[in-house]
Amino acid sequence: MGERAYNFGAGPAMMPDPVIERIAREWQDFDGGGYSALELGHRSEPFADILARAKADLRELLAIPDSHHVLFLHGGATPHFAMVPLNLAREGQSADYIHTGYWSDKAMAEAAPLANVRIAASAAASEFDRVPDAANWQLDPQAAYVHICANETIGGVEFADYPDTGSVPLVADMSSNILSRPLDVSRFGLIYAGAQKNIGPAGLAIVIVRDDLLHRARAAVPSMMSYARHVEWDSMYNTPAAFMIWVAGLVFEHVKKAGGVAAMQRENAAKSTLIYNVLDGSKLYTNRIQKGSRSRMNIPFFLREPRLETRFLDGARRRGLINLKGHRAVGGVRASLYNAMPLDGARALADYMTEFERRYG
Repeated sequence: MGERAYNFGAGPAMMPDPVIERIAREWQDFDGGGYSALELGHRSEPFADILARAKADLRELLAIPDSHHVLFLHGGATPHFAMVPLNLAREGQSADYIHTGYWSDKAMAEAAPLANVRIAASAAASEFDRVPDAANWQLDPQAAYVHICANETIGGVEFADYPDTGSVPLVADMSSNILSRPLDVSRFGLIYAGAQKNIGPAGLAIVIVRDDLLHRARAAVPSMMSYARHVEWDSMYNTPAAFMIWVAGLVFEHVKKAGGVAAMQRENAAKSTLIYNVLDGSKLYTNRIQKGSRSRMNIPFFLREPRLETRFLDGARRRGLINLKGHRAVGGVRASLYNAMPLDGARALADYMTEFERRYG
């Protein structure tokens, strides 16, 4: 591998070097078997071992209780915007959503034809600069579930703590912060996450679903959108994304060797602190997210002089700090600091930001 860039892209995102090196070794010859890792047969003994080990390692990393099933499904997180109401809500039943930005908005729009979507709390009035105070949420005790987006990748807002929703199942889109810190899975009815940020290549989704919720699905739900069907078939109702599941398993192994999610939490706190310290002491850069809701995974910011933005991004690229351009919906700059981003990468960006401000601020 040539000189490694620090990839701050929001997803598909940077992956751990040992995992990339393992993929490179087995790209053409998987485990000495004379065939490519891309040719893994989903009915083969090697893949059965891969799937079982990946499930076991994820269970260990997140201390997933026996009450919850683990699924590896196609398509990333977006299909679950519809699958959640199809599986958990009766026709016409209400579902509570906490509106924290772009992705929770997408989830609500997809669910609206399938359930009576209630906005139980929203940060729209403050332009999504925070997670709404849980004390002010207007929850329906008869709702099918309460849905949150645990981390808004575009807005840079993250739940510091997760709410207690009582007997109403808590559902979370954790696409961009799963495996980034310890998690009490027992508090959730369902967790879903696209793999392309902290787990592996795009196109795979992880679902963790509580057993007692599997039989809520309405009768007309298509088989491919039934969580119960996927549990029954152990994630193999149709041909699974075998290569992607193998890579996800390699990432789980890597996280375990690195000290587990507690070690990831410490590293992620250190990385994000480096960047936020620069922003808080700056007269050139602005970040408008309230401190209690700041994301450790995605840090968006703007230059007070927009004319300098292109120069900033070009200079960063020359230093091997890539994919810092903000999402097309909001512009600006965004640094994504997922698990695979090393502390040295965050430090390199912080140093560059400081030097750039000293020169142009």
